[in-house]
Amino acid sequence: MAEITAALVKDLRERTGAGISDCKKALVESDGVMDDAIDWLRKKGLSSAAKKSGRVAAEGLVGVATAATRGAMVEVNAETDFVARNVAFQTFVQDVAKIALDVGEDLDTIKATAYPGTGRTVAEELTHLVATIGENMALRRARVLHVQQGAVASYMHQALKPGLGKIGVLVAIEGTSEFGALELLGRQIGMHVAATRPEALDVDAVDPAALDRERAVLSEQARASGKPEAIIEKMVEGRIRKYYEEVVLLEQVWVHDGESRVRAVVKKAGATLAGFARFHLGEGIEKNAGDFAAEVAAAAGVA
Repeated sequence: MAEITAALVKDLRERTGAGISDCKKALVESDGVMDDAIDWLRKKGLSSAAKKSGRVAAEGLVGVATAATRGAMVEVNAETDFVARNVAFQTFVQDVAKIALDVGEDLDTIKATAYPGTGRTVAEELTHLVATIGENMALRRARVLHVQQGAVASYMHQALKPGLGKIGVLVAIEGTSEFGALELLGRQIGMHVAATRPEALDVDAVDPAALDRERAVLSEQARASGKPEAIIEKMVEGRIRKYYEEVVLLEQVWVHDGESRVRAVVKKAGATLAGFARFHLGEGIEKNAGDFAAEVAAAAGVA
């Protein structure tokens, strides 16, 4: 049997990020053969990841990557905010955003793409991270925007580092103006979107079901006034216009001056707003009400 030296264990740990005891076991099981030990750890990682897959992952990071007329944004979740400060996790999110920029927003395609420098796919690299860091993780969603002529800009609210944070925005602007000017406008619109949370780009893009619900509520409120139906109809239409000003990006008041409409700002720049996307980390995920610290203490047998 080959001698399992401290140097060998250290080398395996540096290559895989696995714990010291696991590295030693892997080398023993593989008779000191490094490649076999790496495979043993990967198999163990798969097993470990499966045990963690049922735990809620609502923390993590949003990552963005842009290249002139194209931009990508991804959300990768983990169980605790602590993981967001892990360098390996940050690098993974950045790399996945760049991969999405190349291959598009389909999650299956992204997961099947080779992850750089590892010989693994994106999905396999994520499993490797789960085993190494010890938390459930998931690539939740991705969005890619592009324009034929113009710019796709990004904005990250309270960025942890460039391109990484908890609220990310992509803005696609069509236009023939100088690229830097369009990108700056796009970034300003991104700040606006982060603050105002619009639901649609223009009136035509408003969800019909949401509009019907709003109209029904407004109609009931107006009828409670006891006014004639003709007056009620005008009241409802007026309130629907107000509703559009709240949820439609182009109809909103520009947060940077408090008086212009976004539509007017974009028109003045000689541009057209082609689309936007806003990711707020963990939105829509039902989080456990339990205290994670208490869970850890319980698992450790601490009273």
